[in-house]
Amino acid sequence: MSPDIIFAGVVNGLMAGGIYVLVATGLTLIYGVLHIINFAHGSLLMLAMYAVFFLFRPPLGLDPYLALPLVTAGAFLMGYVLYRGVIGRLSHGRDENILLITLGLSIVADNVALFLFTGDTQTIGVAYAGNYISLGPALVPLPKLISFGASMLICALLGLFMSQTDMGKAIRAVAKERQGARLVGIDVENIFAVSYGIGIACLGAAACLLMPFFYVSPSSGHVFVLIAFTTVVLGGMGSFGGALAGGLIIGVVESLAGLQFGEQLGQLGIPLVFILILLLRPTGLFGRQ
Repeated sequence: MSPDIIFAGVVNGLMAGGIYVLVATGLTLIYGVLHIINFAHGSLLMLAMYAVFFLFRPPLGLDPYLALPLVTAGAFLMGYVLYRGVIGRLSHGRDENILLITLGLSIVADNVALFLFTGDTQTIGVAYAGNYISLGPALVPLPKLISFGASMLICALLGLFMSQTDMGKAIRAVAKERQGARLVGIDVENIFAVSYGIGIACLGAAACLLMPFFYVSPSSGHVFVLIAFTTVVLGGMGSFGGALAGGLIIGVVESLAGLQFGEQLGQLGIPLVFILILLLRPTGLFGRQ
């Protein structure tokens, strides 16, 4: 491959990686605070994508990017209520119960979506979908460039929230030492619910950024959540910096492998890099012992 083609592949891989980062950041936050893997992550992303799809249809006709505040806020509320009303109430404080509950939520959400929306794929047509921006020898679709920039901005704002606000500091305290947080008066159960809500809010934002150039179906969320799981482990469980680096690496590897082996085999490079990283650094790129 010529250098121009490789450069274009890297740029397009970074554009895809931005979305992976946002999805993985939500998964990382939930793991970092609750110390569990959220098996409902992909299904909740799919529901958020359907919300964007129906907001775009008449009579509302709301552009996906303009719908971002509304869908993100709705996703946070859904995540908070799910934890308060279902996960926290039924888990009885046991992590293994949370795993089973989130798995059950995933199964229910997938089948309800299949019943209500059928298995057909749905897309939306925005007026700027065919616009391209030239970045050197690479032509990048405008929606992907907007989505990448918005993903990085959202991740930066989330980082500031976690480091500069009292709620963010409380979340970090609970993630580090639950019992110690209780002793200083932090409402740990509320922090769990808020953290779960923020993790799902990341999915709401990702859904808005995806829909201008992607499709939605009852199984579409699983396409991204499998990559998100890989990204989280690759970067280091619970590490926001690791989620950022891992998502961008996965995007570039997928793009370059697609150029080399074809689009259908492009994702073969992801498990190969994943295995290589785990052999050389089992804790992930930014994980701790």
